Amino acid sequence: MSRVTCTPKRLARKRRLMKVAKGYFGSRSKQYKVMKETVHRGWVYAFQHRRRRKRDFRRLWILRINAASRARGVPYSRLIAGLNAAGIELNRKSLAELAIHDAAAFDQVVDAARAPNA
Repeated sequence: MSRVTCTPKRLARKRRLMKVAKGYFGSRSKQYKVMKETVHRGWVYAFQHRRRRKRDFRRLWILRINAASRARGVPYSRLIAGLNAAGIELNRKSLAELAIHDAAAFDQVVDAARAPNA
């Protein structure tokens, strides 16, 4: 009986990793063991940072809203509390866009948030 080697399947696996590690520097793109570790670590970082990106954007929006609202005399926490009290349901992304691109609309939102507290 002939000996079975998993050569085609093994080479296909290697080729798949080689394609991913194509632009890596030095042994990271040449030696299979190092390549495998590097590619796997890259996938781990990609997974983590897909979740991290959501946190980073939320922080950015809050920062922008805070800067714009403080310029109008209302800190971020009071703005958000005022919006909740007034029943205005705007998410932070749209508030940040208003603060940057439409100052007049943001002024109206700030006035509406200020009204229940006054």
